[in-house]
Amino acid sequence: MSAIFDCIIVGAGPAGGSAAYHLAKRGRSVLVLDRDALPRYKACSGGVSPAISQWFEFDFSPVIEEKVTQIRYTWKVGDPVEASLDTPEPMWMVQRDKFDHYLIQQAQQVGAEVRDQTAVQGIEFKGDHWQVNTVNGPVAAKYLIAADGAKGPMAQWLGFSAHQSRMGAVMEIPTTTGPQAQFDFGLIKNGFIWSLPKGDRYSIGTGTFRGGEENLSKALTEYAKKRGFDASQAQIHEHPMSMWDGDSQLHGRNALLAGEAAGLSDPFTAEGIRPAIFSGMKAAESIDAALSGDVNALSGYSATLQAEWGKDMAWAQKLSKIFYRAPGLGYKVGVKRPSATSKLLKIMCGELRYADVAGYALKKLSGGLIRG
Repeated sequence: MSAIFDCIIVGAGPAGGSAAYHLAKRGRSVLVLDRDALPRYKACSGGVSPAISQWFEFDFSPVIEEKVTQIRYTWKVGDPVEASLDTPEPMWMVQRDKFDHYLIQQAQQVGAEVRDQTAVQGIEFKGDHWQVNTVNGPVAAKYLIAADGAKGPMAQWLGFSAHQSRMGAVMEIPTTTGPQAQFDFGLIKNGFIWSLPKGDRYSIGTGTFRGGEENLSKALTEYAKKRGFDASQAQIHEHPMSMWDGDSQLHGRNALLAGEAAGLSDPFTAEGIRPAIFSGMKAAESIDAALSGDVNALSGYSATLQAEWGKDMAWAQKLSKIFYRAPGLGYKVGVKRPSATSKLLKIMCGELRYADVAGYALKKLSGGLIRG
């Protein structure tokens, strides 16, 4: 076995790429492992908050397919509401194979090593370091970051409890429709359907946020017909969404969880890329501090994620439970109100936090339920 790395990161998605970039930039030896050949397709609608740009020194424009400035909301494809993004930078739309690989390439440029087609088969703690057993032989590191997604085995191998996971589904349809996003409510119980432009195609996705699971593939197929899209050649990809479901420990013995492995996706909108990237950055900061001798650095990571992301997601979860309980009312008193819609869009772009608006929103929704 070769020299021991400072950190091995399992998973080359946004969390893994962000962690690798920020650790390597600090001069640490970093190895990223991914089971697939890179770049690889990832089922994802591809909406990215432009707020992530503040955490990097490079330009993401080479992998931004579209910038969304207009959003249309509907109730069962009718009763539309048109809204403009009143933010300094519009929402980005990306193809995940290009976006994820671009982030990994930036990490490589500052010194990270990447080995794709290298599935991890198991891990062992060897007194003062981790041995990671792969299909291509063992490798070792002082610290681990598990960034292998909602379905990855790393969290379980490290002894963490499973995070709440719900199913999502995505289909991509070629279209020349302009750069308008559309969110459709009322067509699926306990969730909504979104269609987002990505250059020469629309990415249509859905998911549920409470209650029993729905037939998501059927819902997407029927929705495409209602919208007049030709979905005859479209392939539907179902995938788990690992939602934030309360504060939990994200650090273990010389190891951290990041991204969907840490269950950080927004429980109201299913946004996952921004929290994944944020957690990767914070994981890198914590491991860098641990390597410098800070014995509290890893526990500090859990505390930071709870304070800077989890507290806001607690508000998102409260909103989710009441909104999806009565989505018709939510659409009427929430989405159709221009001020509420503007605030939601600013949350999605990272300009506002749920904590800034959730108290008032919950009061309006609760009042509507009581009157109803």
